[in-house]
Amino acid sequence: MNRMLIGFAVVLIGAVAAGTSVAKKQAFFESHRWSRQVILHYTLARVDDPIIVLGDSVVEASALPRELCGHAIVNAGLDGASTTSDLGNWLMDVLDGRPAAAIVMALGINDALGAARDLSEFKANYSALMAQLSATKARIVVLAVPPLEVSPRLAAEAQTKAMRLIESYNSALPELASRGGATFAALPPMPVPHTIDGVHLNAAGYQQWNQAVLQGASVACRAS
Repeated sequence: MNRMLIGFAVVLIGAVAAGTSVAKKQAFFESHRWSRQVILHYTLARVDDPIIVLGDSVVEASALPRELCGHAIVNAGLDGASTTSDLGNWLMDVLDGRPAAAIVMALGINDALGAARDLSEFKANYSALMAQLSATKARIVVLAVPPLEVSPRLAAEAQTKAMRLIESYNSALPELASRGGATFAALPPMPVPHTIDGVHLNAAGYQQWNQAVLQGASVACRAS
């Protein structure tokens, strides 16, 4: 009986410890997200007519040029962001009526890998966000979702499932962009390897990704 109680206690302690670890990790990410949003609020308050690159941790970790054809480029990447992160309301609130030259939408990885959203849900979410961002009068650019790679941190089964979704997203994005009056920016062929962990880009991956972002964002140059 005592052994059973001890065994139960060990399992309970392990479960509590695991739960505490998850809670701490979640609190860290929420704190980081909040800090990023505050910094972006200040950044966007001091620039005029910027090009905003809105997306997830792939955007956040990027090193884009500071400007393009006279427009400041603002990295508005938020770790973990997806099409359901309420990015439209957040950005509209931060801009507070100030104009933006262009908004590049770089989303989809977390929809596929984390949430496993099917194509119909993704399209509905993406279209709603695009319509919301269009209210800023900025030129909207829809960036293709970069592919994932199998790695020690991303198992083959998870990569395969997520890539099926990403491929379906990318097949739908050009039409979504066209219907929403936006510009679609395709990604060039990515080198192998192009990630550091199966998801986040390495230097070679970012070279191609940056090229696509800047090419898409150049719609702001043609209009200025």
